[in-house]
Amino acid sequence: MMGLFKSKGVVYRPVKDVNLGSDSSEFYLQANVKAPRMTGILVKVFTWFLESPIFGSLLLYILKGNNLIHKLVTNAELEESPIFVPSHHFEDHKEQEVKSIDSALTPQEQVQLAIECLTLPTSSEKSYNGKKLSFSRWTIKDYSRAYRSGEITPLMVAERFIAAVNESSNPPLQMGFFINYNADEVLRQANESTLRYQRGEPISVLDGVPVAIKDEIDCLPYPTTGGTKWLHKERPCINDACCVKRLKLCGAILVGKTNMHELGVGTSGINPHYGAARNPYDTNKIAGGSSSGSAAVVSAGLCPIALGVDGGGSVRMPASLCGVVGLKPTFGRVPHYGVLPLNWTVGMVGILAGTVEDALITYAAISGEIPSHQPSSMLTKINLPLLPLTKSISDIKLAKYGKWFDDCSDDVRICCSHALSKLQDHYGWKTIDVTIPDIEAMRLAHYITIGSECSTWFDSFREKRFAEVGWDARVAFNIYGAFSGKEYIKAQKLRNRQLHFHNKIFTEADVIVSPTTGVTAYSIQDDALKTGELDYINGAALVRYSISGNFLGLPAVTVPVGYNKLGLPIGLQFIGRPWAEATLIHLAFAMQAICLSEYRKPKIFYDLLRKD
Repeated sequence: MMGLFKSKGVVYRPVKDVNLGSDSSEFYLQANVKAPRMTGILVKVFTWFLESPIFGSLLLYILKGNNLIHKLVTNAELEESPIFVPSHHFEDHKEQEVKSIDSALTPQEQVQLAIECLTLPTSSEKSYNGKKLSFSRWTIKDYSRAYRSGEITPLMVAERFIAAVNESSNPPLQMGFFINYNADEVLRQANESTLRYQRGEPISVLDGVPVAIKDEIDCLPYPTTGGTKWLHKERPCINDACCVKRLKLCGAILVGKTNMHELGVGTSGINPHYGAARNPYDTNKIAGGSSSGSAAVVSAGLCPIALGVDGGGSVRMPASLCGVVGLKPTFGRVPHYGVLPLNWTVGMVGILAGTVEDALITYAAISGEIPSHQPSSMLTKINLPLLPLTKSISDIKLAKYGKWFDDCSDDVRICCSHALSKLQDHYGWKTIDVTIPDIEAMRLAHYITIGSECSTWFDSFREKRFAEVGWDARVAFNIYGAFSGKEYIKAQKLRNRQLHFHNKIFTEADVIVSPTTGVTAYSIQDDALKTGELDYINGAALVRYSISGNFLGLPAVTVPVGYNKLGLPIGLQFIGRPWAEATLIHLAFAMQAICLSEYRKPKIFYDLLRKD
C-alpha cells in the first residue's frame, strides 16, 4: 500500500560535477523537522500510536516522509557506491610544531611526553599572558603539583569529592551527575595514591587525579548500565575498557559512572531512571546528551577530566552546553574495546576536560592501537602538539560554509563569529569560504545509520526488556526499527559522497570551523523527568554541526568561546583531517588563550584543591 504514496527522490549530481567553492549554486537546505515537542502523558500516547498494529506503520511512514527521509535518502538516486565504515588509511599530514610518539610506548610514557609539550602557567596564578583571570579551573598539573608539595593529598581530595557528590545528589540540587559511585572504592584508590606520593613514587602526573567515566564504558567494579535499569543483568561488566585500563595504569582515581541519556538515544541528558543531568551554569537547563553527566561533572569542578562516547555529537554537544572542552578523536584512534556496542561505525570514545591542556594529556594517555588487534602495517603515528609554539604556526586555513555557520540562534552566531574574527586577527590565519553540499541529507543518513545499528544491537534484548525502556527511548527504538535495508544502503552511499566532499575541502583548508551547537542549553520541563521528552527540533539544532565527525570518522574539538544573554555557554568547533588531532588541539588552545580571561564560574562549582 505504501507504494501508492511513493514520493519522488532527489537525483544527486555526480561528485565530480559539484562546485564546493564560495560561488557554488548548491542550495542550503535547513533542517526540516516536523515533530511536536512532547513530554509526560503526550509521550505515552504517542508511543501507544507508534506501537499500534493499525496506526504504527502508517504513522512511521508519514513521519519519514514529512521529515524528508523519503525524498533525500530512501528514493534518492546517486551513483556513489556505499562505504560502511569510515576508517581512514594513515596519512602523515606534516603537522606543524608537533612531537611524534612511538607507538610502542606505555600510557605513562605517553603522558610524560604530553607534559613535556606544556610549559604553561598554572591556573593557581590566576593570570594568563598578563591578563587577570576572573575564573579558572584546576588542571591535572595543579593536582599533581599540590600532591607533590604535600599541601594536599589525594585522600583529602577524595573526601571533598565524596562530600560534594552527596551534596549535589540530594535536594535541593539533585544534579544527577552519577549513576554509580562508591565512596569506599574512591577512598581505597585515593589512599593508595597518597601512599605513592608519600614514598615519592607517583606513577604519572595523573596519579591521584579524579576521573569520571560515562556509563557506556566498562570500568570495574561498577556495572555498565548504559543509562538503563537492566542492561548490566544481561551484559555483566567483567573487565575494564581499554581506555579505562590505560588511565588506571597512570594512577588516576576512577570516581564512578556518570549519568547519560538512556542508551545514548537522545540529546537532552534527561534520564527517567536516574534523573536529569543538570547544567552547572543553570540547574533548570539541560546538560546535553548523551554524555551529559561527564560534561556536567567537569563543568562543576568535581573532575578535571571525564570520558564520554561520541556517536552523534554526544561528547562535543554537552561539552559546549556546559562550558568545557570536548575532543572526539579520529575513528579508530582510541580502542573501542570495552565500550557498549550501541553503534559500530559512528561511535568513538571522547574526552571532556576543563582545559585544552588537560584534553591533550588525556588524549595521550588513552590513544594508540592495541598492537595485538592491528597488523603492523596499520599502526598509526600519534603527534602531540607543542602548545608553547602555537603562536609560531603559520598559514592555517579555516574552511567556513557561511550559510551553515549562520544557521543557529543569534546569540550563538554572533558569539562564534566574533571569536573566529579574534582568532584570525590574533594569529593571522585565513578563513576561506566553501560550500558543503547536502548537509541535511547527511544528517538524515547519519540518523538512519546510528538508528539502524543501535536497533540491531538492541534486538537481542527487545522481547525480554522492551517494557523496561523509558518512554522517549521506546519512541526512538520504534523509529529506528522502521529503517529498511534499502535506506541503510542509501545512507552509506551518502557517506561515501560526503567523504569525497570533505576530502576535497581538506586539500584547500586545514580545518572546517563552525559553532558546536545551533542553540544553547534549554529548559528542563518537570513532566519530562518521568517520561523523558521528545524534542526533535531542538535535537536537530543541537547536532547540526556534529554529524561529519561521526559519520565520516573525522576528529573534532569544541572549545568554550562565550555566553548567551542568560549566561549559558557557547562553543566553537574545529573539524580536522583524519589523524590530525594535533592541529585541532593547537587551534583549540589558541582559541582558549583568547577567551580565557572572560570565562565565568558556573553557579554550581566545587573547589577540590582549596586551601582550608
